[in-house]
Amino acid sequence: MQVLKKIAISGLMAISMAAVSSAALAEATGEATVRAAAENTITKIEEAVGLAEKGGNKEEIIKAINDARQTQKEFRYELTERQRQKANDKLRLARDAFESGDTKTADAKLREALANFVEMKAQYDANHK
Repeated sequence: MQVLKKIAISGLMAISMAAVSSAALAEATGEATVRAAAENTITKIEEAVGLAEKGGNKEEIIKAINDARQTQKEFRYELTERQRQKANDKLRLARDAFESGDTKTADAKLREALANFVEMKAQYDANHK
């Protein structure tokens, strides 16, 4: 009986050590998700700015802004969280301005949001090499 206990305890210890070491060696998928969200958000805002510069369809511009607002939700980084919220507010204001036909204000808010997201991504990249 004593031998059986020792074998069982040794087996459990080996299994728990293997589980811990495999978790430590696993790839950090959270960082990849955050980085992809930042890149996709920037791409969508740049798309909206490009469409606005070319005098594109209002619905296409609004769709690009809405897509950017959706993808930015995954860009979670504690040091830039408040800045992300403010940039999202600028995207919302840009969308509202496009809907009301105020393209000058909308374009300015889009460019401000783009600058904020580029700055946030640079800060994230600097801290996650």
